[in-house]
Amino acid sequence: MQAPAPLAAATGSLAGLIDRYSDGDGIHPTAVPRLVLIRSSRPTEPLHALHAPAVCIVAQGRKQVIVGDRVLHYGPGRYLAVSVEVPIVGQVTEASPEAPYLCVRLDLDPAALGGLMLDAGIAATAAARAAGPPAPALAVSAVTPALIDAAVRLVQLLETPAEIPILAPLVERELLYRLLRGEQASALGQIAHGESRLQQVNRAIGWIKRNFREPFRIERLAEEARMSPSTLHEHFKAVTAMSPLQYQKQLRLQEARRLILSQAADAASAGHAVGYDSPSQFSREYRRLFGLPPLRDAARLRDSALPLQPL
Repeated sequence: MQAPAPLAAATGSLAGLIDRYSDGDGIHPTAVPRLVLIRSSRPTEPLHALHAPAVCIVAQGRKQVIVGDRVLHYGPGRYLAVSVEVPIVGQVTEASPEAPYLCVRLDLDPAALGGLMLDAGIAATAAARAAGPPAPALAVSAVTPALIDAAVRLVQLLETPAEIPILAPLVERELLYRLLRGEQASALGQIAHGESRLQQVNRAIGWIKRNFREPFRIERLAEEARMSPSTLHEHFKAVTAMSPLQYQKQLRLQEARRLILSQAADAASAGHAVGYDSPSQFSREYRRLFGLPPLRDAARLRDSALPLQPL
């Protein structure tokens, strides 16, 4: 379906700005706090990463993201909302030198979301939603002309760096307001609500991240999340599309991959460093996730200069 003319024009403007301020392919932090520009002139292989809470708006090209057993596709006219830190597999599926994949990512600040909800008088509504089941960590929704317009003006501030400290917080606030009035209001509102089901799951995620090298009991994790073990397992799976043990395994294997690539660690040392006692189990699980044994996978990544995180 073709986007309405005003939306298509605004999306085209956003694509032009991202292309102008992206210095070649890759992930480009900007002078605007939490704002990142992403460009790729070709489709990519599936790339594994831990995705932080953010909103990603694609202006050109297409991408797919896999989290657990869920597959999400998005392109122009759609945005991806990520509410908790979760292991994903990302892949740019449509891009070319003539029409590169162009995306703007705004990392989410829970304090900014919470303050805005109070000022906008929607904190009570968010609190009521917070008592219900948590939303999935990743979701794709349709953009609106107002949301694209705010994104365009946020990126346009790169043209006038002196204005960024004054105007960027105002435009970011508007963009967040548009999101809180959109389809992902429930998930984004739960980010800022300390006792939401989402934040209880997030506490469990934080504990796993701090202790991923060590075995754990679900009862200990449930105590951290302030839930019963059965409720934690149910809500953790609803948010991340994986169990706590599967989440831990992905963290271990991604960290091992980083050690092999960045520190030239051998497979046995990398496996031991992330908590594996059995080298054969480590190699088997590594191959199951990444498609190749550890050292062959590392050689392939070095030869192809693939990034360690999805574009």
